[in-house]
Amino acid sequence: MVAEDIILAPVVTEKSSADIQEGKYTFKVAKNATKVDIKNAVEKLFEVKILKVNTLTVRGKEKRVGVHQGKTSDWKKAIVTIDTNASSMMYLDKGGKEVKISKKYKDSISEFMS
Repeated sequence: MVAEDIILAPVVTEKSSADIQEGKYTFKVAKNATKVDIKNAVEKLFEVKILKVNTLTVRGKEKRVGVHQGKTSDWKKAIVTIDTNASSMMYLDKGGKEVKISKKYKDSISEFMS
């Protein structure tokens, strides 16, 4: 699956806007997408480091227009937690020399609210 086919749209509500301060972003995703697919798609599209992905299926509601009754379709929602404190990593190279890797990920998704 292509990343653009997995992430369909951002979900903008009062709760999701408040969760942005904690590094949690909410997306409408494809119904057959797994947590691993969602993680890879968000990392590819927005260049952020994902810590956790929570998914849930939102059930459709019963709707009525006049005498006609129907149901809205079910959809899948993903709440993605990103790493807002991405620090540089240290490791030992050959010969015991310390090597530092600088941060290469963003600490927020700037395109979310625009």
